[in-house]
Amino acid sequence: MIQKITLGDVTVDVVKKDIKNVHLSVYPPSGKVRISAPLDMDIGTIRVFAISKLGWVKQQQRKLREQEREAPREYVERESHYLWGRRYLLKVLNADGGASVELKPRHLVLSVQSGASDEKRQSVLDHWYRVQLKEAAPVVVGRWEKVLDVKVRGIFVQRMKTRWGSCNSLAGTIRLNTELAKKPRECLEYIVVHEMVHLLEPTHNAKFVALMDQFLPSWRAFRDELNRLPVRHESWRY
Repeated sequence: MIQKITLGDVTVDVVKKDIKNVHLSVYPPSGKVRISAPLDMDIGTIRVFAISKLGWVKQQQRKLREQEREAPREYVERESHYLWGRRYLLKVLNADGGASVELKPRHLVLSVQSGASDEKRQSVLDHWYRVQLKEAAPVVVGRWEKVLDVKVRGIFVQRMKTRWGSCNSLAGTIRLNTELAKKPRECLEYIVVHEMVHLLEPTHNAKFVALMDQFLPSWRAFRDELNRLPVRHESWRY
């Protein structure tokens, strides 16, 4: 059951779950706000918590509403696509065999059967991006395991609509958004470090910030770069 808290022009959805800590999220594209709270926490305490975070919430909402959106992709000849922050022009070839993507110096060459639908072309490219990230992420994770003295037990790559990554600190696993393969490599490194630091500190408290400052002093610049870059056009659902 979802309860609602109204704080001026901000409406907060409150969902109670079998969890220990309060979690606050601001979702794109419009800045929808949700708090997940422990089952035994009363609504008054949750409201006080929401008020204490109102400034941060409004800041995140403003960033989301101002962030540039990519135009919807049509997967046609000479359309712009990106890998690790570099722009490539799409080249579409008819192929009798299996579909594939090949990286050239200036082009992404998409080979598909003649008459392949937009959905099919998107599916092939999405799979290719997932492979790129699956190959790149373990290298970054392995490097930072030594620095942070932690062990990541699993790396999962998937399309995520509301976040760049997540961490299950109990299981020791991290999840990464496939869209990171389109962004500069330093953005991937920032997200990997962010999620791995959660293995040391699960919440976004002062200790977490101090650890980020200690191990990746430039993390704010990487975060700001990621937030400035256009994000994928989506029909967002909650």
